[in-house]
Amino acid sequence: MNELFKYFQKFLHLSEESKNALEKSCSLLTLKKGENLQNFGQTCKTIYFLKTGVARIYYYKDGIDITESFAFDGEIIARVESLFTGYPSQKAIQILEDSEIIAINATQLFGLYDEFPQIERLFRLIFEAGYVETVRRIESIQFHTAEERYQALMKKPNLLQKIPLKHIASFLGITQVSLSRIRATSK
Repeated sequence: MNELFKYFQKFLHLSEESKNALEKSCSLLTLKKGENLQNFGQTCKTIYFLKTGVARIYYYKDGIDITESFAFDGEIIARVESLFTGYPSQKAIQILEDSEIIAINATQLFGLYDEFPQIERLFRLIFEAGYVETVRRIESIQFHTAEERYQALMKKPNLLQKIPLKHIASFLGITQVSLSRIRATSK
């Protein structure tokens, strides 16, 4: 749980009482590479923190596997559109390397909001940061070349060793052939 509370500390200092309440809504999961953390058509009722590992959110369009986003050690991942609407998601979350995950039961978490305004503020800040990251992703697609998006993505440590190139290419919105060309000219 230390890693999770260290992550929370980036947003807000929590009281011991808030930490104890939050801890009761958490459980530890261990998943293997290739497993789905959340399946297509499932309603998201959990917020996941990657203690260790890599995950991606993906979907299929016209039979093509498309990666929407990645999450790495020390990051949160969830299907927020499903979490907040209560509707099943058309996307899934897949584990890309063996991972340890802290699962936060969203129903229990949201139930803590009235009793612990500090917890509500913390998750508002986390969700705001996630929203800003989504807007940045959209803007990167609008205003940057695939090569510029690739260079930005490569700032994540050990990315190429952890993620298959086909997922990186689909995340960038390009083919694997185009990715190979970009990689060759970027060296």
